[in-house]
Amino acid sequence: MSHTVWQKDMFFQYPRTPLMTSEGGVDMPILYYDNSVLMAMFRVDYDKAQALVAGQGMQAVRFFGGKALAVVAFYQYRETSIADYNEVGVAIAAVPKGTAVPSFPMLSMLNSLDKAAVGFCVIDLPVTTPAACAAGKEIWGYPKFVTPIRFSLQGSRFDGAVSAPDTGKDLMQFSGKVGMGVPAPLLDLVLYSHHNGQMLRTLVNTRGGCRASLPGSLRIRVSESTHPMAQRLKALGLHNAKPLLVFRSHALQVRLNAGAALP
Repeated sequence: MSHTVWQKDMFFQYPRTPLMTSEGGVDMPILYYDNSVLMAMFRVDYDKAQALVAGQGMQAVRFFGGKALAVVAFYQYRETSIADYNEVGVAIAAVPKGTAVPSFPMLSMLNSLDKAAVGFCVIDLPVTTPAACAAGKEIWGYPKFVTPIRFSLQGSRFDGAVSAPDTGKDLMQFSGKVGMGVPAPLLDLVLYSHHNGQMLRTLVNTRGGCRASLPGSLRIRVSESTHPMAQRLKALGLHNAKPLLVFRSHALQVRLNAGAALP
């Protein structure tokens, strides 16, 4: 579908600002018209999560049972304003140091973006194109790298993998069949990152329904690769880990906004 058709949709009728990256121009916000996603939430050891975000001026959030929350999300972007690509995000729920944490952080994530303090600190963000990599690094400071990413979501069965950029072998696999689920909305997101000496708070507006499901047989398997992403996944205890919840959709639409520098 041509972008002019999507631009008749009010969700995408938004003021845009041109920016230049080393791979060419990007109009902000980046618009994602036709996409699929599988996102899994994991309860992980709090101290292990905190060790991965402390250097970015962030504080991991404690959820029920004293655990931290990690997210692994696979995206297939079929049509966007910067062309198609695949992406995988690994992130930890966190707030900037010194920020008051809500008493019920999971419920607070349902707030509107203007009221949401709890967000996600991205620790790995591989993508499949140099243009997407340059935009992520140069506009937000995200930890992106370019590598092949496999994405297959057929009904309740998912098969995804991130390749190691140096060997081409699977760095990690995420596959299996999700369990019983119910219709649910896709959540808007707050992302925190560091860029040019500043902490950025980025709002991600999402649209499209999903199914929230039990994990079923879905599991992560991390290879023996020495790549830093594999090492961080293992440090979080995610090898063979069972998700808490899984969200999947073929109807994801997104406005990825520029980040606002925090004082």
